[in-house]
Amino acid sequence: MSGSGGGASSSPAPAPKILLAKPGLVTSGKFNRSGGGGGADDDSTALRSRLPSIGSLNLLSDSWDFQIDRFLPFLTDNTEFTVVGVIGQQGVGKSTILNEIYGFDPSSPGMLPPFGIESEETRATARHCTVGIEPRISSERIILLDTQPVYSPSVLAEMIRPDGSSTVSVISGESLSAELAHEMMSIQLGVLLASICHIIIVVSDGGVMDATMWDLMSTVDLLKHGIPDPSSVTLSHPQSSAMSSDKENINKPLESGDEYIATPVFVHTRLHDCDITPRNYLGMKRSLTHCLSSSSFIRSEGQDASQSDPKLFLVPSKSKDGSSWPWRESYASALWRLRDQVLAMSPPSFSRTVSERDWLKNSAKIWELIKNSPVMADYCRMLHSSGLHRK
Repeated sequence: MSGSGGGASSSPAPAPKILLAKPGLVTSGKFNRSGGGGGADDDSTALRSRLPSIGSLNLLSDSWDFQIDRFLPFLTDNTEFTVVGVIGQQGVGKSTILNEIYGFDPSSPGMLPPFGIESEETRATARHCTVGIEPRISSERIILLDTQPVYSPSVLAEMIRPDGSSTVSVISGESLSAELAHEMMSIQLGVLLASICHIIIVVSDGGVMDATMWDLMSTVDLLKHGIPDPSSVTLSHPQSSAMSSDKENINKPLESGDEYIATPVFVHTRLHDCDITPRNYLGMKRSLTHCLSSSSFIRSEGQDASQSDPKLFLVPSKSKDGSSWPWRESYASALWRLRDQVLAMSPPSFSRTVSERDWLKNSAKIWELIKNSPVMADYCRMLHSSGLHRK
């Protein structure tokens, strides 16, 4: 159950706040276009227009830095909690899945969902709904992390300058093109979730053999090497030696026994009824297992056998009237089954016991390790030299 805050006051600590409604979306995107020759006034105006709303709990700032002050008051010293993150492309239903896991009842009058979902206007303008990382925590102490879409054209459009460079510095000390920075953003989000979550839900859209997200997670596994989990003692060094210790931790790989990676759950949404067949499911499961066969996501023989194969769920498209064929699983039923399976999972724990508040503080340190990772920087330079991204 929830731990106490450790204060000296004799009065009981107030119950943790449960956030139900996601703040209204910012009218301008998080990463707006910025001209190369604008003056200080133009830069200041552009910065103000990109700032998140006052009520936002976003964990990532406009400059792609980790911020904890807004979400920290919602956390306690409780050590019994589960972190579930989601990653996927635009419009695949990431926020809808997290709302289901949260336990939101859309039939409740006057209640907004914890995570905003795509509206008709958003869909018509091809804009993304979630910006950065939006956190929520349920009364069952389940921390949910909703992320901005990966490989999103609208995210790219908001972070590109007229000269093609990026308005956001995603790799410390590197000036990148917007296209390359955009790809590195997706990888960084994946590495972060794989490091700080217990469960990471990887959502793909449409085609039964779309392996875009599978390939991304393979890259995440490759580049995560040396990144600790939030309970690692390497993150609990004295503040006076923080800078030197961070640099040492970045360049010193973890021992194999210290490696941690979240348990993935792969979900394919918006499938046609004819695509959801036992034959297609088994074929996708074999392909997914083969794709991840050499990755850390496939547990070794010495670990829990139930974790040896990746979990795969198929979710049909949502019909306008909510109906479905009698012999096919409905959209709502598939979401309920996914929710029940995720909540019933027993993923590996962090290497040591950690409280909710320390988890968040150490997650910020992990984000700095990711942004300063020499492995990540080398991979970025390799992509740049490949010629796939313009300078």
